Amino acid sequence: MLRFTAFALMLISGFVALRCGSSQDLNALVSIPAPQDNPQDAAKIALGRQLFFDTRLSLDGTVSCATCHDPRKAFTDNLAQSKGINGQLSERNAPSLLNSAFLKTAMFDAHLQTLELQVIVPIQEPVEMGHNMKHLIKQLKQIPEYQAAAKAIYGRDFDAWVLTRSIAAFERSLLSMNAPFDQYLAGNKNAISKDQLAGWRIFSDKLYCIQCHPAPYFTTYEAANNGLYPSYEGKTDQGRFRIHHDSSDIGKFKVPSLRNLPLTFPYMHDGSLQTIGEVIAHYQKGGAKHPLQHQQIVAFDLSQKEKQQLLSFFNALVDTSYLLRNGF
Repeated sequence: MLRFTAFALMLISGFVALRCGSSQDLNALVSIPAPQDNPQDAAKIALGRQLFFDTRLSLDGTVSCATCHDPRKAFTDNLAQSKGINGQLSERNAPSLLNSAFLKTAMFDAHLQTLELQVIVPIQEPVEMGHNMKHLIKQLKQIPEYQAAAKAIYGRDFDAWVLTRSIAAFERSLLSMNAPFDQYLAGNKNAISKDQLAGWRIFSDKLYCIQCHPAPYFTTYEAANNGLYPSYEGKTDQGRFRIHHDSSDIGKFKVPSLRNLPLTFPYMHDGSLQTIGEVIAHYQKGGAKHPLQHQQIVAFDLSQKEKQQLLSFFNALVDTSYLLRNGF
């Protein structure tokens, strides 16, 4: 029996106009949540888009937000460790920004409460964009186009509020909820193949992966230790532990969404696994048995056919309609 979240059932009931065998862009039916102090607005999104692709946000003018979050790569960079100014490498690979409107917290450490706060981090991170917000704002305020937009949209001079609200609004506009599996849930039973349906049943019913990756977003947005390493001693990145220095947080990273999974390689916070097959193998052996490893991660058996069906299901989570919709 297929398992659905309450939200997924709500989606199905709301798509009464979608008949079996037909399709439409389901992204157009999605309601984008936004904070009260930053409602979505077309002009604001357009300004955020300009800023997102502007390399002047980095200290040496070589790196933009899009450098690490490339639309053509599902808003990732397909690198194990993202590259910042002066060729420096970050500790982690870049997660996709698609569907970031639904994030409960931002960053791998799941510690920032809003996208607006997240915007500031890479700009000031020395190995990423390496800028100083005070100096950056002065520079951007001197750009007539940005200053005029700030006045027109916000009724104020270009400042950190304008910068963070605009980029966050753009990020919230990036939807990818029109995958074949979404079409299937909405009533189009021909949207996925028999192997993909079998893979979904393996994913949800046999392996119960939905405990950490439930539909429709395929993440709980919570930080967890997935047993990637048996120990984090000697590792510079110990996950959420670095936020509060709570030993129970060692090796905990936010559960990533599996949407567009075939496009967002390499995998894990450090990009240490290159293929989905390697990821399946990691979980199939029951993880590396870290003491804080999530209790749901236990060894399991899959036939070669079941592995192929599982891989086929992940293909059913790919939706690149945002490229055409946003003119990328």
